[in-house]
Amino acid sequence: MLGLFDELNLQNTLLSTTLNSFISLGKSTTNKVRLLLQKQLYSDGLLKKHADQLLIKQSEAQMHVPIVIGDYTDFYSSKEHAINVGAIFRDKENALPPNWLHLPIAYHGRSSSIKISGTPIHRPQGQIMTSDKGPILAPTKSLDFELEMAFVIGKETSSDEHVLVNKAEEYIFGMLLFNDWSARDIQRWEYQPLGPFLAKNFASTISPWIVTMEALEPFRTKSPEQNTVLDYLKDNRNTTFDIQLQAVLKIDGQEFVITRSNFKYLYWSMAQQLAHHTINGCNINVGDVMASGTISGADEHAKACLLEITEGKKKLELSAGISRMFLENGDEIILKARAEKDGVRVGFGEASGKIIA
Repeated sequence: MLGLFDELNLQNTLLSTTLNSFISLGKSTTNKVRLLLQKQLYSDGLLKKHADQLLIKQSEAQMHVPIVIGDYTDFYSSKEHAINVGAIFRDKENALPPNWLHLPIAYHGRSSSIKISGTPIHRPQGQIMTSDKGPILAPTKSLDFELEMAFVIGKETSSDEHVLVNKAEEYIFGMLLFNDWSARDIQRWEYQPLGPFLAKNFASTISPWIVTMEALEPFRTKSPEQNTVLDYLKDNRNTTFDIQLQAVLKIDGQEFVITRSNFKYLYWSMAQQLAHHTINGCNINVGDVMASGTISGADEHAKACLLEITEGKKKLELSAGISRMFLENGDEIILKARAEKDGVRVGFGEASGKIIA
């Protein structure tokens, strides 16, 4: 109507109901659109002048999953989380698997059950081992959240093509919030030898906003120190992003901040995750989602799931008469994230889900 994108010839692309075709245009084009929109919004351009016609309130908008997600991989990249969970599921002496410091561990998740923020989460059922009667089929009694982030693939590869670690960010369009809901009692019984299945494939929640890598550039920071890794995982930049994270538990209208963590705590970087993912020739497609795994830190308040917070045995005391071991029906988890530096702030919105029977 206003001809803002006529020079870029994007009319058909911008009419799409998802971002996949737009992302496929490549960063040279998507960056031009980003800068054009910024200029229009921060100046007295056409977009600002016609804001009443072109913009609607966020509270009045119906959010959707912003991309067609062909494939989804969930990593296990927080050293603190891996040690804490390993000590609970195995023992402290064998908390970290022997391969953990050598490669980014991951499993392939279920993209069809990835839900947009605000979608209710039905309590899943599955096989649960009882101490004396063998396994039973029952709804989980140990429903948990996992505070994660994820990156969205912005450039496809062909079969047998390897993404080099120092070129990996060229293949990443942006990031969003991610909650890898987990049924811990189902997980404990089924996860050996091939990892989680029904314990995690019932639902994952994402935020509706994808924050581009260009927007995150001012928040780049140094990565944690690593043990010696193989050459294909050596990242010359050795950087990550300073993104503050929160998990809020909402019970009967009361909100409790139960986790304060940071994306920069992750041992394995996005570049290393993607380089490892493709080293065997696995091809990637625009819109694929790669989740970080639970982002925990060394601080007691940075434990990023209830399994870690409670150690599976001691209740989290929230206020007088309110405590939790795991999530109950009616509870809501709200994940939040922001990057902030020198007065500049970038938000990620929310990833929320309320548990229903």
